[in-house]
Amino acid sequence: MADVTRTETAEATRQALVRAASELLDQGGPDAVTLRAVGARAGVSRGAPYGHFENKEHLLGQLAINAWTSLADDVEHLRANLESTSDIRLERAILALIDVARRRPHRYALMFSAPADTPAALEAAGRLEGVFLALVADMVGESDAPRFGALLMSSAHGIAGMELSGHLAKDKWQVSVEQLVHMLIDAIRPGMSRR
Repeated sequence: MADVTRTETAEATRQALVRAASELLDQGGPDAVTLRAVGARAGVSRGAPYGHFENKEHLLGQLAINAWTSLADDVEHLRANLESTSDIRLERAILALIDVARRRPHRYALMFSAPADTPAALEAAGRLEGVFLALVADMVGESDAPRFGALLMSSAHGIAGMELSGHLAKDKWQVSVEQLVHMLIDAIRPGMSRR
């Protein structure tokens, strides 16, 4: 019974550290996430973070994995909603990605800058890519899904980046993010002219 308690305590500490790191990241970006600051915010001993994470990069990698996983969960939920048409589900999935950038820009940047060289990171990003490609395939078919998926994902990333940097001002371009995403979906709609 004592082993279970120690395991549960260790997991609770790890989760508290991850929550604290997420809060620090959202408030001040990666520079605000130090193991010392994370430990202090989580209310644990100074050495506790080092027992769970090798270094800051390892902790930031975990935050990126969590972000990919959370977004994959959201997109899976969207795909499971069969009350919506495939194009509406796909549009909502793209907007969900952009919404991460809007609400948590530091987390979004971390997702696309953290190295995906660990099995856990590859799995987390791959899971989102897989469900996203399945949504694209629902609309355009499996053979066209990879290239249109790449087009949509890179376009969504560009839209998010332009909006975050202030270069996508509606008064200048006379189009909203939502309208741009809708235009993207219309452009890949089956029956449209393709090369």
